[in-house]
Amino acid sequence: MSSQNYSHIYTQLKEAIEKEAFVRASERTIVSRSTNAIRESGWSFDFRSITMRADMLDKIASLFWNQYKEILPQVGGQETASIPIISAIILQGHQNIDQKMNGFFIRKSRKKDNLMQMIEGVVDKNRKIVLVDDIMNSGKTFVRQIEVLEELGYSVDTVWSILRYRDLDFYKYFHDKGIRVVSLFSLDDFTDTLGVTNIEYRHASKLTIPYTVLWKFASDDPSYFYVVPKCDPAIDDKKIYTGSDSGVFWALNQSDGSTAWSYKVGLHPKGKGIFSSPSLYNDTVYFGAYDGNVYALDTNTGDKKWVSFEADWVGSSPTIAQNLNLLFVGLEFGLIKKRGGIVALDVRTGAKVWSYTMSMYTHSSPLYIKETQQVIIGSNDGTAYLFNAKNGDLIWKFETGTIDEREMVIGFSNCDIKESFAYDKKRDYIIFGNILGMLYILNRKTGERVATFQANFGFYSTPFVYDNKVYASSADKHVYCVDLDTLKEKWRWYGGARIFSSPTEIEGSIFIGSNTGRLTELDPETGEERSFAIFPERITNKVAYNPKTKRFFVPTFANEIYCLEKKET
Repeated sequence: MSSQNYSHIYTQLKEAIEKEAFVRASERTIVSRSTNAIRESGWSFDFRSITMRADMLDKIASLFWNQYKEILPQVGGQETASIPIISAIILQGHQNIDQKMNGFFIRKSRKKDNLMQMIEGVVDKNRKIVLVDDIMNSGKTFVRQIEVLEELGYSVDTVWSILRYRDLDFYKYFHDKGIRVVSLFSLDDFTDTLGVTNIEYRHASKLTIPYTVLWKFASDDPSYFYVVPKCDPAIDDKKIYTGSDSGVFWALNQSDGSTAWSYKVGLHPKGKGIFSSPSLYNDTVYFGAYDGNVYALDTNTGDKKWVSFEADWVGSSPTIAQNLNLLFVGLEFGLIKKRGGIVALDVRTGAKVWSYTMSMYTHSSPLYIKETQQVIIGSNDGTAYLFNAKNGDLIWKFETGTIDEREMVIGFSNCDIKESFAYDKKRDYIIFGNILGMLYILNRKTGERVATFQANFGFYSTPFVYDNKVYASSADKHVYCVDLDTLKEKWRWYGGARIFSSPTEIEGSIFIGSNTGRLTELDPETGEERSFAIFPERITNKVAYNPKTKRFFVPTFANEIYCLEKKET
């Protein structure tokens, strides 16, 4: 095809983008991700109106091969926007250039059944890789794909898009890796016709990842089926402690990720070994397991100090009242009308001090309130229970919904309380969420509701109180910040995928993981991103941090631990 013909195709595609893909807020409803509100001004590009048309796909593929027919690359991308583009490129390449043309796509998160693959299709080590997409804005979608491929031993030659939003010098991450950034168009090409050049895109901070991976640990036989919060790692000065799906509890040396010791628990359902997050106290690590036991192990040797056999399963995480020498943990049973409960154990011997039975499974983890010597826990009946921590007397309970007979039988309801609680000492508030997507703020003394906030999907995480605000992450893909003085939403941050990880504060920033495999550092006041790191697997648990060594320990749902160090900027 002559250069004149390619110029004609280029012009036709540009006109189609202007007339069919470009959308103004005054013409169609556009919702802002950051506020979930309708934008009254601004614009967007709806590339599906073009990339789902055969004639436009043919033009896109022709322009691609005009650039790459000499090197014959393989093409890949992330679902779903890139899939029709990949298909058009490899089909035209097969018909006109090379009959062995191939492509692949990368899932946003690993498939959790059947073959459980992250990459669909075959990656050829002998061909250069070009990743494609319709739009390149921040470049973070491409970053994740590169991290996945590099983890598997592949390197990327080029990232290619139809439309690029930012100037080339913004994409420092790619330049540092020697990856070319190529696009058919940039926003500047549409300034005269659409007026879309936007200063915020031209002067934003350059895309970089200021973290270095020092080591990685991976436990054997992870379960990809359970996409839930599993085990939050716990750390002391020298070791990091974490459980695994296979039922092995690990103590790792923080210096290099090597195994200090390990302990295997008893028989448990396949893929559900240890979801309970450990607690540390007095040279002992405490955790529950799905063999139904609660364990106390010596942190130095891994030797067993005691084992409690109170339940059929324990997915709850223990909390310790050091001033009472008591450990509290939720329990699960296989009995109708006795599905769950809470137990208080002597932290020195494991002997039961008191217990309370609940009608439904208790996955929730208790919170001990030292100031009042009380403990609170939730259950799958959607109820929060506050107890006298010394003797187990029930002080009050707060119901977040009503339970029908069917839910009672199966042990799950539409208002499960899955995780733990936050306590605001200054205002004496107790804060928690349920899977209906309700965030509750209660008066600790009375159990009465102070305020509620509705998310678009459930809370599978523990809220975090910091600097007169509470931060809560939801499976609706957002982190919410609520001002505890005004009881109004201050900001929300869009994470791009469901969030099961619990937020935490590190060195004056809020850190959160998401199902995109991204760990993000947020400004606590504004919700603006300060930094990020991307990993191949989902992050469903809270990051740990050692302030002495300034090392981050990032868990993934695939039973991996990444040790990171932040570069000086």
